[in-house]
Amino acid sequence: MTTIPTEPIGSIPRPAYLLQAMRAYTKDEISSADLARLYSQATRETIISLERTGSPVISDGEQTKPSFATYPIHGALNLGAGGVVIPFEDGHTRQLPVLTSGPFRYRNFAVDYLREARRHTALPVKQAVISASAMSLLYPAAGIDGYPQAQFTADLLDQAESDIRRCLHEHAYNVQIDFTEARLALKLDPGRGLLQQFIALNNQLLGRFTAAERGRIGIHTCPGGDHDSTHSADVPYTELLPLFFQLNAGNFYLEYAGEKDKVSVLESIKAHIRPGQRVFLGVTDVLAPRIETPEEIRDLLLQAAEYIPLNQLGSTDDCGFSPFADDVSTAREIAFEKIRARVEGTRLAEAAL
Repeated sequence: MTTIPTEPIGSIPRPAYLLQAMRAYTKDEISSADLARLYSQATRETIISLERTGSPVISDGEQTKPSFATYPIHGALNLGAGGVVIPFEDGHTRQLPVLTSGPFRYRNFAVDYLREARRHTALPVKQAVISASAMSLLYPAAGIDGYPQAQFTADLLDQAESDIRRCLHEHAYNVQIDFTEARLALKLDPGRGLLQQFIALNNQLLGRFTAAERGRIGIHTCPGGDHDSTHSADVPYTELLPLFFQLNAGNFYLEYAGEKDKVSVLESIKAHIRPGQRVFLGVTDVLAPRIETPEEIRDLLLQAAEYIPLNQLGSTDDCGFSPFADDVSTAREIAFEKIRARVEGTRLAEAAL
């Protein structure tokens, strides 16, 4: 039977007790040991629930990440306010910090989340990391005295490489680089210069790995997902994909279920995907509360199979369900049911093909 691989993107909404504990910790109301215990409990419960969906590959649900974007620098002392502001369509914003002095170093590495997840399951575990291009936004436009941007970039690439390589060495099923700023780059700079800069930087990073290693490295992109709002859904995929597939990775995880003009997306994928690249199409809309039926997901994949060779097709979710820890716009139970529908719908598509 034809096999269509299926994987999650990453984050699952945190349980209420964990969110309460995270707030309490910032107020010095509980100890770091108490918080660590609850992190482990939430990770274990999340993995058990993911296993029950039938998903053949799982993640830790990012239960211990404060944010998918800033986990490496959480708690760093050489950061200040006033970084890049990311505006969302509903009017709310997220703001990155800004580096105030060198050197640039990760304080937290994704391998620690991977190790914790693997304690609780025998299934393959994928691990998400943040892109080098997203971290590049931390360097201030005015520069830093005594720490030139060229040195920052060299340090950034070293740290990002270590983040990925440690996960590969720790037997991650694969490593997914979150490149959600790709479409946003086109919104900020329609001339494509910023996106080309981002892709060049990420390819510098990918060039540090062998072809075999890059086969276990993937790139995820979406128009953002926070409080059921996006930051760049108005940017057509056809503007992004010709450059996106220039990234030298093996797997590509694309938001798709939320797209209105799906045929144009499929045609663009067909035109620009390269041999050896696999596209995991998002078949669950993480911003919509309605749970897709397995049959709906089957039909999405059957249509995609008319454009994408079967050996280059996979399924996933549009995005993480809660990339920022405080985002509770999606119920935890709904996230698991959507994943269950994705798994079942993918199996139905396999049977039909």
